[in-house]
Amino acid sequence: MGRRKKIVQECERLMDTPENIRNIAIAAHVDHGKTTLSDNLLAGAGMISQDTAGEQLAMDTKEDEQERGITIDAANVSMTHEYEDTNHLINLIDTPGHVDFGGDVTRAMRAVDGALVVVDAVEGAMPQTETVLRQALREGVKPALFINKVDRLISELQEGPQEMQERLMSVIADVNELIRGMAENMDDIPEDWTVSVEDGTVGFGSALYKWGVSMPSMQRTGMDFGDIMELEQNDKREELHERTPLSNVVLDMVCEHFPNPVDAQPRRVPRIWRGDADSELADTMRMVNEDGEVVFMVTDISMDPHAGEIATGRVFSGTLEKGQELYVSGTAGKNRIQSVGLFMGSEREEVEHVPAGNIASVTGLRDAIAGSTVSSVEMTPFESIEHISEPVITKSVEAQNMDDLPKLIETLQQVAKEDPTIQIEINEDTGEHLISGQGELHLEVITQRIRDNQGIPVITGEPIVVFREQPQEASREVEGQSPNRHNKFYLTVEPMAQEIVDAIQLGEVSMDMPELERREALQEAGMDKDTSQNVEDIHRTNILIDDTKGIQHLNETMELVLEGLQEALDDGPLAAEPVQGSLFRLHDAKLHEDTIHRGPAQVIPAVRDAVHRALIDGEVRLLEPIQDVRIDVPSEHMGAASGEIQGRRGRVDDMYQEGDLMVVEGIAPVEEMIGFSSDIRSATEGRASWNTENAGFRVLVDNLQREKIMEIRERKGMKLELPQSIDYF
Repeated sequence: MGRRKKIVQECERLMDTPENIRNIAIAAHVDHGKTTLSDNLLAGAGMISQDTAGEQLAMDTKEDEQERGITIDAANVSMTHEYEDTNHLINLIDTPGHVDFGGDVTRAMRAVDGALVVVDAVEGAMPQTETVLRQALREGVKPALFINKVDRLISELQEGPQEMQERLMSVIADVNELIRGMAENMDDIPEDWTVSVEDGTVGFGSALYKWGVSMPSMQRTGMDFGDIMELEQNDKREELHERTPLSNVVLDMVCEHFPNPVDAQPRRVPRIWRGDADSELADTMRMVNEDGEVVFMVTDISMDPHAGEIATGRVFSGTLEKGQELYVSGTAGKNRIQSVGLFMGSEREEVEHVPAGNIASVTGLRDAIAGSTVSSVEMTPFESIEHISEPVITKSVEAQNMDDLPKLIETLQQVAKEDPTIQIEINEDTGEHLISGQGELHLEVITQRIRDNQGIPVITGEPIVVFREQPQEASREVEGQSPNRHNKFYLTVEPMAQEIVDAIQLGEVSMDMPELERREALQEAGMDKDTSQNVEDIHRTNILIDDTKGIQHLNETMELVLEGLQEALDDGPLAAEPVQGSLFRLHDAKLHEDTIHRGPAQVIPAVRDAVHRALIDGEVRLLEPIQDVRIDVPSEHMGAASGEIQGRRGRVDDMYQEGDLMVVEGIAPVEEMIGFSSDIRSATEGRASWNTENAGFRVLVDNLQREKIMEIRERKGMKLELPQSIDYF
């Protein structure tokens, strides 16, 4: 029997005892060594050879990942590990670190109960470390820390025991500060989730040289930092690996400190599911009952050239088996499961069944998208998976040959299904297809995959940046009149407090919530009590408040009012860009007695007109997306690095020394950051390392407003005259 077959059989045997299962993700800043660490764990579990571990990057299963040397897609693997005489099943997800692929991290966190956060000992906690920690804690996932590349402190920086200890302690302190700040509002965490060396929730080591230590492992092997430094300095890395192999240290830590599904689900289910907590279904999910109704949350969709579409996710209750017919939330009818399996890195192994508490991969769920709830009974779906950043950059994609057009449209729809952080828009008027994503690299990878994997030659346009529109002050009351002059609506608009906008973006406030809960969440974010009681609609990050009293026929017309409002907010008055962060109040309405005279053709244009007038009266402005920029550079190139930010309409907020490098921090508009990578390389002779992170939107400076509005209007084929009432530019 082949070795792989043996591992699969062992996994199947362990699937039925949830107490011995650990579902974990490895997350970190880009290039801190996640995939190299995953290789070590696979080698420790006997799935790849010890000799190639660390260089094979087995979890980077796609060709472009190996070429670029970065993880693009989250990859799943199931392995076994013996800890304290008990064999454990570990379902591991290796996630990307690059900010453009952050959506994969968010989705992976929904499927797991523990997150191993990897931090580079030299670089310390970086912006993306903070983001992945926030993603984990928001999903109720317990963190542990592994400090990687400790060998660099010894061999490159030549640090002594004292300096090294101080540096490692400061990394742990930084991570704990982040955890404390994020966990203080979480009432459902019973214990302190900060990490510490004494508890064994911190490991140190070098994924490249395959050694690692933690407090429990030092006690077991009798090794201390002095021995490690001696072996490392004398180049006896092979001996170091043999005496304290990394995979044992990390997998022991996973088995001991991460919760199993039986401990985790009672806490996680109320966090991610808003259904009836007293129902039988809630019970079976909390108990991880494999005999209950099937509840499966899809966190990832991928394409397999042979098996077709594969849905991967977490089984919260029941047992998945071939041939079951299941409901997919938000779609009609049922889907039939064709096969059930486990992922072994790039290979998928089919098994008979997968019970609750495991991560499974399923074929046959053709209606599912990442984020779907799949179940054997109709139920309240899980909370949607909220992605921290939204698309900020767009490219147009056209097929070179017209014959490829149907195939391209099909591929684009598939891309949107696999990656919900991508938005696809097919412009009926111009016939072009627009892809919006998290950054330049994100879109480059997607278009390259369409070219290489699907064999469709495509032409891509220049990157276009996504703008927003927002009023800057409260407007007067304005009137919108229907074409037949029989219906009138009176509205005002005001900018909304940032706290409320953030709450909507993070999914803490939505129209799907029970009204009482929504009211409390809005009041907590700073909205006054009376206003929060009259919320009629939330669209994107805009709210409509119904302040009318006893108007006849308004109830039956309200649906059309909302349709008009949403249409107007999707295409703002300045450049047909989406409106954000606005609070509208409907003060009064005059409606015709007769239903015929207040149909869609009358109400929608009237509301649309009123919304745009109110926005113009509230001095609506264009907002542009901005990014936080951090550049690490030797001090002689510091001037050139800060010049690169300032020359892009950016500002430098801070400069400080960290080790032998200078760190320059600032913000800059996304539009100006296109092509930044080649410029910063040439300005610093290739010695800078940098990273950017989306930081929301800010108002574009006044002297660029008109020029930018005209540019967008021309690109969209709109007429170039602005409405006369816009006289403030």
